[in-house]
Parts: sequence; C-alpha cells; structure tokens
Amino acid sequence: QVQLVESGGGLVQAGGSLRLSCAASGRAFSTYTMGWFRQAPGKEREFVAAISWTGTSTRYQDSVKGRFTISRDNAKNTVYLQMNSLKREDTAVYFCACDHSFTALTSGSAGSWGQGTQVTVSS
Repeated sequence: QVQLVESGGGLVQAGGSLRLSCAASGRAFSTYTMGWFRQAPGKEREFVAAISWTGTSTRYQDSVKGRFTISRDNAKNTVYLQMNSLKREDTAVYFCACDHSFTALTSGSAGSWGQGTQVTVSS
C-alpha cells in the first residue's frame, strides 16, 4: 500500500502559477503510474494528468495541455504538477493517485489516493 500526501496548493491570481507536489511512502514507488485528478465544487472528480513509471509517457486532459506539466523524481518518491497560466476554472481540490496500471489510473480506478490540496484561482 502506498500513502500519498499532496502539498503546494493555495490561492493564486488568474494567469499565475503553482507547483503541486505529491510525496509517496511505501515500497516500489518507481513502479507506479502516478497521476493528478481534481474535483471542483458540485462536480465529479476528473482526470488531469498522468505519468508512467519510467517518466517517458504522459497524458493530459485537453483543457490543461500546454499549461500543466507532470513530472516525477523517483529518487525522492515525489510527483509534481506544474500549473501555469491558471484560470478560474482550474479552481478545485487536486488529488494525487497511483496505480500499477496506466489504463486503470487514467480511467479513475487508481489503487491509492491522497487527501487532496485546494487550489483556488481568483480573477
């Protein structure tokens, strides 16, 4: 079992940037696909980005392509989400997730989830 703890959320003005971090504890972090999801008030949780265990494959939701970048540092057991050109519609609780299956994770069926970190974008 992998425990995930997100950090880096906060309040930022539209057009600004934030970097989220997700620290993982437990064994074999480097073998997991890692990803980020978000849930806005009154909406269902949605996929944002994912990165393969090697770091060579990534996938993004269309609305964040070109603005968000997912990366990982296996030596630090950490995955990051760099968010640039933030918009009000990016306001949500952001969750880190992991799974051995890239397909399972990107479909929302990840095996482990963090508690989430709030990102609020003001106009």
